[in-house]
Amino acid sequence: METTEKKTIKGGEFLIKETVYQDVFIPEEFDEEQQMIAQTCRDFLEAEVYPNLDKIDKQEDPELMPTLLTKAGELGILGVSVPEQYGGFGKNFNTSMLVADVVGAGHSFAVALSAHTGIGTLPILYYGNDAQKEKYIPKLGSGEWKAAYCLTEPNSGSDANSGKTKAKLSDDGKHYIITGQKMWITNGGFADIFIVFAKIDDDANLTAFIVEKDFVGITMNPEEHKMGIKGSSTRQVFFNDCPVPVENMLSDRQNGFKIAVNILNIGRIKLSAAAIGASKATLNTAINYSNERIQFGRPISKYGAIRYKIAEAASKIYAVDAANYRAGQNIDDTYDALVAGGMESGKARLKSVEQFAVECAILKVWGSEALDYTVDEGVQIYGGMGFSADAPMDRAYRDARINRIFEGTNEINRLLTVDMMLKRAMKGELDLMTPATAVAAELMSIPEFGEEDTALFAAEKKVLANLKKATLMVAGAAVQKLMMTLSKEQEILMNIADMAGYVYVAESALLRTEKIVSLKGEEAAATQLDLLRIYLVEAVDAVSKAGKEALWAFAEGDEQRMMLVGLRRFTKMEPFNVKDARQRVAQKLIEENKYPF
Repeated sequence: METTEKKTIKGGEFLIKETVYQDVFIPEEFDEEQQMIAQTCRDFLEAEVYPNLDKIDKQEDPELMPTLLTKAGELGILGVSVPEQYGGFGKNFNTSMLVADVVGAGHSFAVALSAHTGIGTLPILYYGNDAQKEKYIPKLGSGEWKAAYCLTEPNSGSDANSGKTKAKLSDDGKHYIITGQKMWITNGGFADIFIVFAKIDDDANLTAFIVEKDFVGITMNPEEHKMGIKGSSTRQVFFNDCPVPVENMLSDRQNGFKIAVNILNIGRIKLSAAAIGASKATLNTAINYSNERIQFGRPISKYGAIRYKIAEAASKIYAVDAANYRAGQNIDDTYDALVAGGMESGKARLKSVEQFAVECAILKVWGSEALDYTVDEGVQIYGGMGFSADAPMDRAYRDARINRIFEGTNEINRLLTVDMMLKRAMKGELDLMTPATAVAAELMSIPEFGEEDTALFAAEKKVLANLKKATLMVAGAAVQKLMMTLSKEQEILMNIADMAGYVYVAESALLRTEKIVSLKGEEAAATQLDLLRIYLVEAVDAVSKAGKEALWAFAEGDEQRMMLVGLRRFTKMEPFNVKDARQRVAQKLIEENKYPF
């Protein structure tokens, strides 16, 4: 029995510190109770959601979606993260990630549930005072009341703090009178509670309010017609001199922007979990079809071009899934340490998620783009039927597209990844300079040619260590060269974000595989080893490409040539027959007729 103490890690430190597999959580470790919660979610989708997908999308019955949320609440699905004192299960963050993962296959229902349990409920749970939590959380956790989140406005999307909605204290001092327009409000058509962001008088920052639908002065436009997630209620909401009791201010005046940012961090990692859940379901459907569709006398699953698509999607799913639960456990471990140190539970939860905001931003991008790849190739596997609105890929394809926009666009999240890491470095919270300087010095040295380590995972660990060096080299040089103008060089920042993101996700896949081998043995983990190595090939190529583009953009002359040589050194990988690995992975999934991990 291993008794090594788990080392705490800070957000962003994956780039400069080695993580050992004993310190990560992998999805294979969920206990029996967590598996039962997941099965409850699967059973609910099978019984209540999948038979009604067309009805949900047509929105012919305005009561259908809220009724489904009520039923989910009765089963406890909405209250997994809600503390027991408010009638919930009080489970940890990774359990709520598991729920998001499984329910993510539920199309528009998944969006409604996510908005309700996440951005609709958590602001009150984490920022509300005792009276507010006692009044609202039990009914939100049970599904009796439904919640929505009102932040976006016609002229304030990514720049959320520029919102024009105003709040003015009434003459008697008992109400804030809110006036303004919000748009793209998920669950808007049936929500009982709105988390509304507005600026009081001429404040520089937003303030948050809990607004009940029965307060006067609330009107709505009809349901939006959308490309996908058609069954998700999405409306513009207007507040016309809406009186909100002063006791319904959430947290402190001008703290609304901070609330929005912190809640979005949670939304980002949960979106990644949901996207991977949807990816698994989509891949299952595609594999099943490939086994049934006969062309040239054989199932199309026999053909290499189809197997390529199945294996590539599987490797992305496997890697991002590993990263999701790795980050979720980091958040749980940090939360436990903060609570043990005396911090109040709600504040500790926010602080723990905020600590891993970098990872949340990375995962939002990687999860949504893994889903986009999977649904696109799912359509291709279906061929002509994939383009038919009567086949399942139509809905999967259209519903997936919003995820690269939700919770901050992928472009914004890439920029945030680098921005947050550099700000932490400047504050002394993250020592990027020491390892970056060491890498720069290594460029001037002669490479060492010692005996090759033949231990299992030694080659993969060397590749990962070098990818980290490549990222530090490019990022360090960009900071040094561009200094104050770097923030304006969005293409270079996105190059660096891609390098860092691939490092994090590939390392997560490595740690997951290493832990599986430690639990089950190498032979039992043969497919996982292939999945890891397939993804590592992708990561090496992507880091090389992004690094090269960045260096071409800002470096010149001898400096550029030296760093390009360094980049080639740091993105070398021993030849690996990725074609045969894909064939083995695809064969395993085709035999099982599903993605089984």
